[in-house]
Amino acid sequence: MKDRPRETFDADELAIVLSHYPVGVIESVTEFPRGSRRSPKVGIVSSNGKFLLKRRDPERTHPVRIRFSHRLQTHLASQGFPLPRLVSPSGSDDSARPLLTLRDRMYELFEYVSGHSYRGTEGETFEAGRILAIFHRVSRSFEQGEDCPTGDYHDSNTVRTGLNTIPSSISAHESVFGRQAELLGAIHMLSDAYDEAAVAVRQIGVAGFPEQVIHSDWHPGNMLFRNDAVAAVIDYDSARLSRRILDVANGALQFSMLTGDRPEVWPDHLDEPRVGLFLTGYQAAEPLAAEERRCIPHLMIEALIAECVVPIAMTGSFGRWQGYRFMQMVRRKVIWLRQNAARLAP
Repeated sequence: MKDRPRETFDADELAIVLSHYPVGVIESVTEFPRGSRRSPKVGIVSSNGKFLLKRRDPERTHPVRIRFSHRLQTHLASQGFPLPRLVSPSGSDDSARPLLTLRDRMYELFEYVSGHSYRGTEGETFEAGRILAIFHRVSRSFEQGEDCPTGDYHDSNTVRTGLNTIPSSISAHESVFGRQAELLGAIHMLSDAYDEAAVAVRQIGVAGFPEQVIHSDWHPGNMLFRNDAVAAVIDYDSARLSRRILDVANGALQFSMLTGDRPEVWPDHLDEPRVGLFLTGYQAAEPLAAEERRCIPHLMIEALIAECVVPIAMTGSFGRWQGYRFMQMVRRKVIWLRQNAARLAP
């Protein structure tokens, strides 16, 4: 499957957009090919510092969601949380409204934070858990407001509907001739595993856990590291009102995933030491109740299934990978999680 071309800024667009920001004299502009291919980014060096300019993905331009995300980032920055600070356009009468809209396109400018991607070290994994705990602590004092999104991956009818849609979606995008029974078997197994995990979490009592704003997309790609420390956490578009343990379980999953070039060769198991390090890091800053800890392996199953279902149901693929092969990989990992769940709760 070929990757779609990455969108870029043209020179006139870039000049017009930057004229609205207090960046000073531009010294250099460098393409920054990260994240969504529909959201071009450039790094800027100027007389006023270093910045990152982003045009928002057309599918992520809901004004209420953006306003909530910006309010949250402003609050986090005021509390010293590590994140790239938003820069408001020149002449803006409201520093909490940093979004620039021109010709139906939306732009954001951030102060540049240097750092490197997750390398899987013990220190980075521990810190990823600890900083999540700090995020939860700081976000408790955030005024949620009426624009606060809700909904999550636990016990979701959206996930169940997606699972039912996947066979036809995959068939429309790739040939599964002769493999229909195998595909349906994988879907049925994942449906049963999702329902079983959701029931277990309900029975433990997740509905009684306190609600607060969570990040809802805590994974290595949304963090920059420096000397084993978290230099910055990015991407707050998925933040919402839910229970913190959903963030914790998803983070433990994401920071322990073992991958490779092709899903069919990814190992079945997770990196168990990383699960432990991530959870130990979290509890070093914020202790978890016994009931929350019991939910973790079940929520990891729900999170893994939910993450793949929505894009595959919509497009027949997961990123650059064919949906059928990716579903087979998810099935293998879910089997491993079900067999080893007892060891993953701290």
